[in-house]
Order: sequence, then structure tokens, then C-alpha cells
Amino acid sequence: MAKHRYLPMTEQDEKEMLDVIGVKSIDDLFQDIPEKIRFKRDYDLKPAKSEPALLRELSKLASKNANTTEYASFLGAGVYSHYIPTVVDHVISRSEFYTAYTPYQPEISQGELQAIFEFQTMIAELTGMDLANSSMYDGGTALAEAAMLASGHTKRKKILISGAVHPESTNVLKTYATGQHIEVEVIPEVDGKTDIEALKKALSDDIAGFVVQYPNFYGQVEPLAELEKLVHENDSLLLVSSNPLSLGLLTPPGEFGADIVVGDSQVFGIPESFGGPHCGFFAVTTKLMRKVPGRLVGETVDENGKRGYVLTLQAREQHIRRDKATSNICSNQALNALASSVAMATLGKTGLVEMAKQNLDKSHYAKQKFRDHGFEVLFSDGFFNEFVVKLSKPIKEVNESLLDEGIIGGYDLGFYDAKYDQHMLIAVTEMRTKEEIDAFVASLEGVK
Repeated sequence: MAKHRYLPMTEQDEKEMLDVIGVKSIDDLFQDIPEKIRFKRDYDLKPAKSEPALLRELSKLASKNANTTEYASFLGAGVYSHYIPTVVDHVISRSEFYTAYTPYQPEISQGELQAIFEFQTMIAELTGMDLANSSMYDGGTALAEAAMLASGHTKRKKILISGAVHPESTNVLKTYATGQHIEVEVIPEVDGKTDIEALKKALSDDIAGFVVQYPNFYGQVEPLAELEKLVHENDSLLLVSSNPLSLGLLTPPGEFGADIVVGDSQVFGIPESFGGPHCGFFAVTTKLMRKVPGRLVGETVDENGKRGYVLTLQAREQHIRRDKATSNICSNQALNALASSVAMATLGKTGLVEMAKQNLDKSHYAKQKFRDHGFEVLFSDGFFNEFVVKLSKPIKEVNESLLDEGIIGGYDLGFYDAKYDQHMLIAVTEMRTKEEIDAFVASLEGVK
């Protein structure tokens, strides 16, 4: 077997290149760098191996990871183990897609453009919004961009965000807001949901928008109808971060009057991959169409009346004057958006609803199982596929023990909030079986 998959240059190749440049050696290329700061020792790297030996070593390292193929995973908190139709990998592995660049030339990019258009359409339908963009980096950056849009649109410099929004998304928002000189105020969470009374007190004429998660970080379904009324009475915008799979059962935020709906389509066709990459989505009402960050693909006709697709409304700094740009987002997640599109199309409307229903049914079965075994389960039964259980030991220790039994435990809520120390956020998706759920509960018997 060949030692190298990619052939390096030969000594003759190197000599010919140096001759063309007009130097005798590679060292001559660094004469302008002072001698005392040059790197003069060998790199601290292992000796090069043949390809078979390297593959063996990497495979051995990879086998140490706990994966959701061999382990039953109850870990969620933003990254979920879901069914991915086999056809997804087949489609996104086609060279037309996985090597595709930004489709600036529509005449040679119709397949890519149509795929993005389909993604936009399905996201708009799921969220109940008028239109969606061609995707964002992930759910967290999409949420932050939504807040920036709200501030720019309302000419107000303060954003309210629910304490029941994912802490990592809140941190991303705060980072964005610092550069834009926008103030961010967190509305407390009470019993797993937004504190309505605190929100009422915080709303004022300098509030650009209110951000809420649906279902929220603790799995609870927020009362969007009540929140929408309060926010819009203040002439602020309602920004909703949502799990798109849950919208197969829950009333879409758009039907509650949300102005912007963002989220992450990782739940459709994108593996966990130890945390990324993901695919954010960004959906709005028509009135905000020209302020959407990133790209929009539009459907049109050519000079012969034949249907075609083009990039449109690219209001970003790469195309227009920087001070007029809506965002500095320079790319999208086209390949991951394609994966989500293929997954959604393969599931179809009936399959998507069935998948959402299994998440709901199995997670409620698990929650009742915990209650039946004497565990303290927090909050109401108004949740989609995540709930919180209080244990008697540090969650880190519990999860290490669970790994020995082939189980990936839930998320340690104490990591971000001391009041939830020894509380586990448990996710139950359609991938979990009754036997796995029962075994999970039984494994935790000693720490209730």
C-alpha cells in the first residue's frame, strides 16, 4: 500500500521552484527575519507514520469516545440525538453539493439555489412566518442577530431576554450587544418559566424587543399568547427561539404574532458531532424582510418564462456600503441546511408529526417513571421532550457512573445556575426505547 495518499513534491520539484525564484535554498527565503527570533529546533511532533498505521492510531483514539450509536443518550440542552434518514448522507455527499460555493452565478447554481429555497420554505411553514433566510451559523448566533435587528428596527437600545433561554445563547447575545452598545437585561425565571410580573415591570419605551425560548431551556412551553400581548402593547418586538421539531405539535410562534423566529435545525438530519457544526434559521414577517441578515433565495422566471432561483435581498456589507448593511454575517450553512431539507422532505408532514409525537410521548413516559420511583421531578407537565429531575449527588459524578453502564446522562444544570446544583436536564427523543428509559431510571435509583 502506498505510504502517502497525496504525493509531496520531489527534491527536483523543489530545486526547480527555487531556481525560478532565484534563491539557493528555502532558508534564503527567511533572510529578512532576524536571526534571534527564528525557530531553530524541531517541532514537538510525533514521527510521521504510514497511512495504515495512522488510521489505526486514529481509530483507536476515536473508539474511546462514548457515541450515541452504542450508548443510550439522554443528553440534550441544545444538541439532540435524533433519527437521520439514510438518504441524507447520500444526497449531501454528492460532489455538486459538498464542494459547492456561494451560488453567485445562478445560471450554474440552480440545484444549490433550489435546495436553499426549499429549506427557506419549509422553515417558514414550520414557524408560521412569512419568510426565512438561507440559514445562519447556529441557533445562538441567529438569536443574537434577531436582537440586533430588533434594536435597529425600533431605534431602541435595550433588549430583554428570558432567564429560561439557553445560557449559551444569552452569552452570545451579550457578546454581540457589547459591540453595538446595546443593553441586555435578563428577566428572571420562576418555576422553569419566564417571570411574567418581572417582565411587566421591565417593559418601557426603551425596550427594542423581548427574547423567549419555546420550548425553553428547562423544556417548558412558555405562554406565548400572554407574552405577545405584553410585548406588543409596549411597541416592542417579540423574538422567539424555537426547536423546529417541537413545532410539529406545538402551535407555531408565527400564529401567536411573533415578529422574528430563530432556532437551530440540528434536529433535522444533522448529527451531534460533539457539538457542531449546526445550522441556524431566521424567519420573519414581511415587514422585516429587508432587514434580515445573511441571504435570501428567491424564485423567479428567466427570459423564456422558465422557473429559476436567484440570490436576492443581500443586504450585507459584502454587497453594499458597510454603514447600510444589516449584518456582517458573510456565509450560511448551505450543506447542513441541505441535510435538514432532505430530512424534512423524507419525513414529510405526517412523519414529522409522528416524530414529534414520539418525543412527547416517550419523554412524558420517562417523567412519570421517575415520579413513580420517588424522584423529585420539577415544574409542570407542559413540556416537549426535556424535563428536570433533582438528584442527591453531583451530576458530574452521576454521569460518570452512568457511562460505565452504557448510558449518556442528562445535562448538569448546576453548571450555569447554582440554585440547580444536583439537578439534571433530561432529554428523551424518539431514538430511546422503553427498555432504555426503564434501565436509565433504574440506574439512578441510588441517587434520588
